[in-house]
Order: sequence, then C-alpha cells, then structure tokens
Amino acid sequence: MRQKFNTLRSTVVPLPIENIDTDQIIPARFLKATTREGFGENLFRDWRFDKEGNPKEEFVMNSPQYRGQVLVAGKNFGCGSSREHAAWAIEGAGFRAVVSSFFADIFRNNALNNGLLPVVVSEEMLAAIFAAAEVDPTMEVDIDLPAQTIQIVGTDLKESFEIAPYKKQCLVNGYDDVDYLVSIRAEIEEFEKR
Repeated sequence: MRQKFNTLRSTVVPLPIENIDTDQIIPARFLKATTREGFGENLFRDWRFDKEGNPKEEFVMNSPQYRGQVLVAGKNFGCGSSREHAAWAIEGAGFRAVVSSFFADIFRNNALNNGLLPVVVSEEMLAAIFAAAEVDPTMEVDIDLPAQTIQIVGTDLKESFEIAPYKKQCLVNGYDDVDYLVSIRAEIEEFEKR
C-alpha cells in the first residue's frame, strides 16, 4: 500500500513554464532502470544541473527559499511521450501533488496510478499561486482531497478540482489497483457465487 492522501498543507515550488514535456521532467537517458528508485535525483536533470553535475543556481529547485511537497507548473504539464517514469521522478523528489491549469492525459493518469495528485486549477488561480509564491516563498496551499478543494492559506482564494471517484478512493486509502481489488474481495466472491 501507498501513503494515504487526505489533506496536505505545504509550501510550493513554482515552475511557471508552459509545455513542460516528459523528456524535460526525466530525460530519456535515465530510463534504463526498471524500478522507481533514484528517479527523483534526476528530476529536471538538464535544468537543475550543468554538464559537470553542478547545481544551476537559477533553477527553482536549487533555491533554498523554495521547498515543499507541491510542485506548481505552467499550462500543459507532462506533454510529450507517455513515460511513467515522469511521475516516478516527481514523487521520488518528494512531491505529493502537482498543480497546473492543464495536464496531458497520459501524464495525469500515470500520476494518479502512482499516488501523485494532479490538481487542475483555473488560469486565474494558477497565476494567483505563482504571484503569492513570488511575494512570499513561505506561503502555503491547502489541498483537501476528500472535499476536492485547493486554497491559498490565509486568503479567500479557493477552488474546487475534479478527480475520478475511483482514483480519489484509491488515493484516500493508499491503494493501487491491486489493493483496491483486494479491498472488495468479499464483493467479488459474492458476485462469482451468483
């Protein structure tokens, strides 16, 4: 079973870039592994590090002022190839949720299947989060999965977000697809009897 996701209050890591594709999230040269371990170290590898492996000071994940379990990204996040490794890398780097105004469908599904919550907000809410984080890097957001809301803490800025009921149930309970089937075993056995 995975870590359950109910509510999360966290500072954010703002990445106001649109059309971030999966090759930028986790470059193809790191896809040789077949387990999830180590992918977080290479999240945004070519943006975070120079060719010698030194951190680039200007990249937000290398800034000491931005930390947190919520990555906030520009519109059309996760476009490009269908690699599941992108979700592995984000989760492996310590993020529990990604906020954007639009996610590529395959990325969104891969995230949900791997315990990472993609939160779709309006363009206005996304801009408000970016602006608040720029003014105060310690600002926090509250993500309430059961209520399906996100709020900038200390403000009235709050929005609802959509999630498929099945995926919501899996995240709230820490289930993957197999865990879910085990949880309804009695119902399955009853159905088989009929």
